[in-house]
Amino acid sequence: MSQSIPRTSGELAAALGGVLKGAADLAIAGVGALNEAGPGQVSFLGNEKYASQVLPSKAGVVLVPEKFTVEPPAGRAWVVCKDPSAAFMQVVMLFAPPPPVFAAGVHPSAVVDPAAKVAASAHVGANAVIEAGAVIGERTVIGALSYVGHEAQVGNDTLIYPNVSIRERCRVGSRVIIHSGTTVGSDGFGYIPNLTGGMHTKIPQVGIVQIDDDVEIGANVAIDRARFGRTRIKRGAKIDNLVQIAHNVEIGELSFIIAQVGISGSSRVGRGCVLWGQAGIAGHVEIGDGAQVLAQSGVAKDVAPGARLVGSPAVPEREWVRDLFNVHRIDKLSAQIKELRQQVEALRAGAGKTV
Repeated sequence: MSQSIPRTSGELAAALGGVLKGAADLAIAGVGALNEAGPGQVSFLGNEKYASQVLPSKAGVVLVPEKFTVEPPAGRAWVVCKDPSAAFMQVVMLFAPPPPVFAAGVHPSAVVDPAAKVAASAHVGANAVIEAGAVIGERTVIGALSYVGHEAQVGNDTLIYPNVSIRERCRVGSRVIIHSGTTVGSDGFGYIPNLTGGMHTKIPQVGIVQIDDDVEIGANVAIDRARFGRTRIKRGAKIDNLVQIAHNVEIGELSFIIAQVGISGSSRVGRGCVLWGQAGIAGHVEIGDGAQVLAQSGVAKDVAPGARLVGSPAVPEREWVRDLFNVHRIDKLSAQIKELRQQVEALRAGAGKTV
């Protein structure tokens, strides 16, 4: 639904299966944050700590949880939902502007090698380069200034935003999204070091990167090609901005890799894992299915399936919380020990006088 077509607050409540409180005839044409939305927009209360912003907000309609009992002022409305955050996602989809349409064909300024195969339904944007032997699938979009290297393959219905590089021989599946600034297939960091004054010797990186179907990769991500074999991102994985994935790493199906994570060479991340922002994974580490590594944690050894780790070096969350609690008690415990020592010395001194 376009932003230019309003809905009423009553219609919105019915569409969400929520309970309307307040005016049912408010015209709604868009969405916004609590502190930014206007009378013709919908906002939501997804976190209790922002409850104080609901009444001062100018949003015409606010999605609120069942335990929010404040009545709406005149001229405004609440839609009571079990999960306002999830409901707001539905609203955003209703009012989101349509995605841009990319016409099939090759822009006159693009450079497509005669030995490349580009589907007639694909779009190749301005100044993009498609090298010899590359294959571009049906309805796929290669954005402006993007590069697809020799013998690389990109599947069907994939969206490559501007300024993406897909290096030679790499494989990108269908329905993949890759955001601007990302490089797929950069050389892995492999050298034979010479620390006595000579030159370091570069180790050839002859493998590829394979990105399976339905993966989304954020902006400015670096995914290194394998030393040999493949670096692999499996089906449905989602990778945030500014992530580094080294050579021969494997990311399991449906996993989330969040901003600024670094994964060293030959590590394996299982199915359905979550690596939170700035987590660091050492080389040759196995992270079991469903495990979570919390923000800024450093993992140096294998992680059991379903584990939840935090800290550097990373430890189970309960152990980390216990240790943190004990650290904060050190001053108090030190004072208690000092007091006990004084009492012991006093008792010793008293015992000496009675002898």
